[in-house]
This record gives sequence, structure tokens and C-alpha cells, in this order.
Amino acid sequence: MKYVILIADDEAEIRDLLRLYLENSGYDVLEAADGLEALAVLEKEHVDLAVLDVMMPRMNGLHVLKKLRETSNIPVLVFSAKDADSDKILGLNLGADDYLTKPFNPLEAVARIQSNIRRFYSLGGHDGKMESETANLKVRDLTLDTESCVLYRGNEEIELSSVEYRIMYMFMEHPGKVFTKGQIFQAGWNEEYMDDDNNVMVCISKLRAKLSNDGSKYIKTVRGLGYRLEK
Repeated sequence: MKYVILIADDEAEIRDLLRLYLENSGYDVLEAADGLEALAVLEKEHVDLAVLDVMMPRMNGLHVLKKLRETSNIPVLVFSAKDADSDKILGLNLGADDYLTKPFNPLEAVARIQSNIRRFYSLGGHDGKMESETANLKVRDLTLDTESCVLYRGNEEIELSSVEYRIMYMFMEHPGKVFTKGQIFQAGWNEEYMDDDNNVMVCISKLRAKLSNDGSKYIKTVRGLGYRLEK
């Protein structure tokens, strides 16, 4: 199966470069030169992962991301010339799964795309192991459908980004267990944890808001240690 990657960037050189590297790695590639064109592609075509540039004409990448997250939880990587922490946090807070600043190494970009594809679709039941292990995870009134990558609270569907899904998968496999920030970061982003990285705090805050008006009843802070999902 070939995965389809959307590259949305107003710089043709970047689209051409990424297309070359991605096609050499076995992916099919779609392109968009601005935000509105990217939305049109996402509505009409099957896309497995989207790469969105922040600074695009007609509609910027963060607005595209926000619209996309209303209907889809496919992995999204955000590219931007901005390197401020606030811009990175905003992108992640809107549902991005990864973030790279320009200029970037195309080999690193492809590696990150491959990592997100592998993590999201393997956990989603697209490899042999998960096809034979279709049991959902259940904790209290929460049910995690491991085939569709959707979380339910009772009968209410809670849409998760791929990072949020991986973190909830880890929590719900081990309810009551305390996980450190480092363990949560490695599960969610598949990267080594960096001290003082607040991505985990932002993600936990988003998960709590999605779970309940008082999401701390589900995900507890264990001071000095980390977080746990209450049994």
C-alpha cells in the first residue's frame, strides 16, 4: 500500500524537493500552493498525512489545520520559518503532530513523516499485529477503539490527534500507573524527551478539556512524578 502525502507550501522549490525525496521513499504525493487549495485537496482526495506550511497565501497553514481537525485526525506536520516556542505550541495546540522550522533537512523531514505514518497507522490497526488484536481498551466510561483510533466517553465520540491517541493508548493500557513526562513524550512524539519541554503539559491540558469540563478527574497530576489515568 502506498501512503498519500499532501505537501501544502507556497514555495515551489520546497514542494519539488519534498516530492523528490518522498517519491524516492515510496510515497504518492499531492501538492497545494496555498491554504484554500490545500483544503480543496483534502476534501476531494484521500490523504494519509498532510505537511502544512504556516505562511501561505489566501489561508495560512494553521487555519487549514483548524478546519481539518473538525473532520479528520490524520497526522499533520507543520513547517514554518518561525522558530519561537509560542508558534510551535500554537501549532501543536491546534492539533499538529510534529513541527519543523525552515530551513530543514529533507532527510529529517522524510524521517519524521515516516515516523508519524508508522506510529499512527500501526496503532490504528493497519499492520498484522493489530489486525489480530482488535479488542478495545476500556477504563471507566472511556472506550478506545483501536481500529478507528477514536475515543468514546459513553456514546460520545471524542476526536483525537495522533499524538493524543498514542498517549491515551498508553494510559488506557495501564490505568492507575504513573507515567513521567519523559515517558509520555516518547510515547506521543516518538522522540527523546528534552528537559523543560512543555509539549506534554499542553497535550495533557488538551486531553483533559476533551474528556470533561473537569478533566483532572480522569488524568491526575502526581506532583514530582508525572500523570496517571484514574481507574
